[in-house]
Amino acid sequence: MMGFERRLRDKYQRAVVLSEREALTDPETEPYRSKYSARELLQEIKQELRQREGEEAALTEQDDQQQGEGEAAAWGGDPPEDLLKLAVIEYQLGLNHAETEELAAGEEHLVNCLRMLKPYRLSPNSVLVVLDAQNQLGILWAGRDEIDTAQSYLEDAEALYIEYMKKVGNAPLHPHEHFMPQDESLTDQERSKRFEKAYTHTLYYLAQVYKNQEMNEKAARYCHTTLQRQLEFNDYVPIEWAINAATLSQYYITKQCYMEARHCLAAANIILTHAGEIPSKAAAEENEVEREKREKLCQRKAEIARCWIKYCINLLQDARNLLEDNIGQLDVDRQEELKAKRKKEEEENEKGRKNVVLFGSSDTCDSILTVESKVGCYYPLDFSEAREIFLVGQNYVQEAKEYFQMDGHVTDHIEILQDHSALFKALAFFEEDYERCCKMHKRRIDMLEPVCKELNEQYYLLICRQLQFEIADTFYEMMDLKVAIASTQTEEMNAHIIKKINLLAQSAITYYERFLNTLRSPDKKFPETLTEDVLRPAIVAKFHIARLYGKLIVADGRKQLENMQESLDNYKFVVDYCENHPEAVKAVETELELSNEMVQLLPTKMERMRGKLLA
Repeated sequence: MMGFERRLRDKYQRAVVLSEREALTDPETEPYRSKYSARELLQEIKQELRQREGEEAALTEQDDQQQGEGEAAAWGGDPPEDLLKLAVIEYQLGLNHAETEELAAGEEHLVNCLRMLKPYRLSPNSVLVVLDAQNQLGILWAGRDEIDTAQSYLEDAEALYIEYMKKVGNAPLHPHEHFMPQDESLTDQERSKRFEKAYTHTLYYLAQVYKNQEMNEKAARYCHTTLQRQLEFNDYVPIEWAINAATLSQYYITKQCYMEARHCLAAANIILTHAGEIPSKAAAEENEVEREKREKLCQRKAEIARCWIKYCINLLQDARNLLEDNIGQLDVDRQEELKAKRKKEEEENEKGRKNVVLFGSSDTCDSILTVESKVGCYYPLDFSEAREIFLVGQNYVQEAKEYFQMDGHVTDHIEILQDHSALFKALAFFEEDYERCCKMHKRRIDMLEPVCKELNEQYYLLICRQLQFEIADTFYEMMDLKVAIASTQTEEMNAHIIKKINLLAQSAITYYERFLNTLRSPDKKFPETLTEDVLRPAIVAKFHIARLYGKLIVADGRKQLENMQESLDNYKFVVDYCENHPEAVKAVETELELSNEMVQLLPTKMERMRGKLLA
């Protein structure tokens, strides 16, 4: 008997080594060589267990009894040892087939495992085998895009863990222990660690399933819990953990949960450092391993920096949405009202939410809180507060650009420039001095225009359109600001101011027209029907061009008349397009209303102008 047990043990342990270690170094020409060798050993073990004298008949009888006993057997006793060993082998065979992409066979073995252990699922000897099998079936069905079935298996695994901890609670045996000598059994501490690790995997897979099912709030909650548990049980890969935490922050941003988002990002910064220092350029040039490590760490650091940039942009933009009036200006009364009640809310929110979101041990928490202290998580209510957030975002822009350079990362580099521009635009809202506001918009032009001129529209059409429209909009805002500045001055506009306003207006027109020209067909025809992605930008561009021609300051009456005609033509385009495409009205209601008014008013004004010229 002892020889039989030792033989099974040796074969099992050899199969584990083949599957978990040697398979990692299999050649590309035979990627599953070790897995297939392990499978042969597992099948031999299964056969030997089945052939043990009287075992097959006993197990058949046992299966018959299980059908009748149902749930009653679930609360008492451990499974027979050989039944348990066979269930472990079924699990290992299921895992083996799944890893070699033989999903049907993998499913069959895993289901067999669950069937055999169903009456004993709460036994400390078998609960982890059942949990592992449910996890693997969840993964298997998710791989088939059968998400509902995957969700069912994983929720069963979650329910099993909760029920076991409530009713039993002992540290359960690991599947490998059923093929280990008694004196090599794991400690309760190690057993508990492995059980908790399996449950953490359950939560991680459920987070992915819920995300796939578009149950975003639930997915975020499970992801957060997974990250907490990985730190608690010291079971994480620092780079992966940091990226997952940074990604989770972006969900919290969409829900305007900035305290949680900041905590995730600060934790990502700290945990990334656990992956070690970034190798120097010199070390990377001399050593391939160091080069790969440097590349990976620099990339992940830059990706987390980009998440921080989005945090700062959104915090500033959401603050603007709270503070602006119906014409997009700062509502001073609203500002004072929000300042008055913010302190009380801060104290209550901090107290109520901190316990929910904190990651890590006390040492890690202290480091995370230090990073958090450098940037606020409440809406800035004046320029000083907004500038602090802007500066944090700008620092992360520089950090992200160190890796995502124009040479080799064109799209990423330009997206970072666009984010930098968005930071300036968001900050400008809080600036009361129009001249300083203009300078911020000028910074936007200076960073975007050279890139726009350099790009080939044939290869980067979408990016070119985005840049052209944003540059046009920025010139448009600067023109409005210059007009507003001039209107506050007592003396009449001098030639320099007029030239500046006209230059800004003409620059805006040029870039709006460049954007519109990208929509034309190869034979230069403008589309009769605009696609949904460009509908609003194109109509807004036409509307703004119409308004810009009306803002040009010229002394020549004939030139004035020409500009008025250009305005009328563009206003008429907006009106005519919406008449021919009623579905477009909802996207441009404000622009359409004003265009209708101008189409009525301008012809009369032009007639008067013609009369003056003829007089």
